[in-house]
Amino acid sequence: MKTVLVSAVALIDGDGRVLLAQRPEGKPMAGLWEFPGGKVEPDESPEAALIRELDEELGIGTWESCLAPLTFASHRYPEFHLLMPLFACRKWGGIPAPRENQVLKWVRPTDLKSYPMPPADLPIIPILRDWL
Repeated sequence: MKTVLVSAVALIDGDGRVLLAQRPEGKPMAGLWEFPGGKVEPDESPEAALIRELDEELGIGTWESCLAPLTFASHRYPEFHLLMPLFACRKWGGIPAPRENQVLKWVRPTDLKSYPMPPADLPIIPILRDWL
């Protein structure tokens, strides 16, 4: 079974809320909420992939020094195995705006469980809730 490496981030604003993005129609798992990020390309570090994805998806910039490793998800889907490091980030440049038809929402950590998420993201919720 193929392993897919995806890098994700918990963007945390000054009020302690976390940014979620809703997967748009036409993508796998459309309608589910997730942490921003994306696939790590060959010869790319998870941090570099995240910086690239945040620019492409949200129009914001950040720096590797602002990405703190927090936890990871390891989940077997029917077609592949997902390995997803999750970073925490409290500092970035710009205002997050949807660039790929996704809906964005700032959510309190205690409310994360109210948003339907892909199975791989679910174990991350209590970690974020307890950490924040």
